[in-house]
Amino acid sequence: MMNGRQILGLGAVLAGIAVAIGAFGAHMLKPRLSERMMEVFETGVRYHMFHALALLFSGWALTQFESKVFQKAAWAFFVGILIFSGSLYCLAIADMRWLGALTPLGGLCFLIGWGCLAFGFFRRT
Repeated sequence: MMNGRQILGLGAVLAGIAVAIGAFGAHMLKPRLSERMMEVFETGVRYHMFHALALLFSGWALTQFESKVFQKAAWAFFVGILIFSGSLYCLAIADMRWLGALTPLGGLCFLIGWGCLAFGFFRRT
């Protein structure tokens, strides 16, 4: 398992990647994708960034409270970004519609991550 500093680093890297992917979409894909597929792509970027920030928050929480539940939250957010945002990127760019069936699994990972964070903080009170 990763420690808090490693999770913070991963969150920062993933946030930077979200910015780069968003810029790529705005400058390279916008002229090539339909309006609907551009919306799909932008949804992937938005959730990617939100959950990179959630990863940063999980890393911070782990440095403060040293609870494995915050590690679990971080892993859930990481896997969620890969599955949710990754499937939307592939759907928009490569028209791999079958990957759309995986998107809800990524959303479930996000929910698990937020649940782990809530549990970890409520357990502290």
